[in-house]
Amino acid sequence: MSQAKSYAAFAADKPLAPFSFERRQPRADDVAIEILYCGVCHSDLHFAQNDWGMSQYPVVPGHEIVGRVTSVGSQVSRFKAGDLVGVGCMVDSCRTCSACNGGVEQYCLEGSTMTYGSEDRQDGTITQGGYSDSIVVSEHFVLSMPDGIDLASAAPILCAGITTYSPLKHFGIGKGHKLGVIGMGGLGHMAVKLAKALGVEVTVFTRSDAKVEEARRNGADHVVVSSDPAQMETVAESFDFMMDTVPVQHDLNPYLKALKYDGTHILVGLLEPIEPPVEAFNLVFKRRVVAGSLIGGIAETQELLTLCAEQNITCDIEMLDINNINEGFERMAKGDVRYRFVIDMATLKNTAA
Repeated sequence: MSQAKSYAAFAADKPLAPFSFERRQPRADDVAIEILYCGVCHSDLHFAQNDWGMSQYPVVPGHEIVGRVTSVGSQVSRFKAGDLVGVGCMVDSCRTCSACNGGVEQYCLEGSTMTYGSEDRQDGTITQGGYSDSIVVSEHFVLSMPDGIDLASAAPILCAGITTYSPLKHFGIGKGHKLGVIGMGGLGHMAVKLAKALGVEVTVFTRSDAKVEEARRNGADHVVVSSDPAQMETVAESFDFMMDTVPVQHDLNPYLKALKYDGTHILVGLLEPIEPPVEAFNLVFKRRVVAGSLIGGIAETQELLTLCAEQNITCDIEMLDINNINEGFERMAKGDVRYRFVIDMATLKNTAA
């Protein structure tokens, strides 16, 4: 085992604080990684505050990890010490069910093992994430960082990027389609960039006039201020797809009315009950669909990293000293970041843990 330094949540109502713990001794198929950068996801905040009622403390958040390989197990063939790699939201799955065999490990029929807050399938310990100086992960769930990719801005691609890329691919959204992107945050701005790379006509829906120019700068063809009924009326029955990146409860019905018949509204941000309820009329009379999508599989994530490197697609980030993580959480909760914090893990050396 090796000693790891980190920041952890110790209770739902307590700030994150320095924490030292033991990482497991690498197994034969494991890759040991020195963490260089870790993105800060809204899910980290939810988990730290036990918003989903499943947190076990202490918990080290972080599932947008970029680092350098320090050693590999005897059965590892794809990586060697010194390689630049990434780790996303999953670190294991059963690897034998139909979902795993189909390359969608996130839908593992036995439940995938998440990067933090999950039970390790072999030793029963609770996984700890990337707000730390090191991590040990099975080779299958380690990603290669393509040559030329910016490492810091690539970190959020492992969650925000793949969360929006996977439904684009699954639903076959491409040239000739009109896509509405609801919300202009970490997920939303990546949805715009990736959809444009696939030749899609993209309209951003935002409640804020202040984000209109931001949306255009990120490549949106059109912007609709959704709090303006007149603007919403002009786009009624216009879109093939909606990608809904909003992580809190909101009214889906106005956006459903903006879909054509046979249109699909894809939820990628909301994990809570839909409130207010969806009006069945908006579905039945136009054969519309409300769907959901969760991150993406390992092969799909590697495909996305390659695409981002080739087309110079990056996540807009603000670098964060880990000693300011609680301030970062407060700002993220207020939407005061454009569009993703990324922790420079070198700053962890200056903590007391």
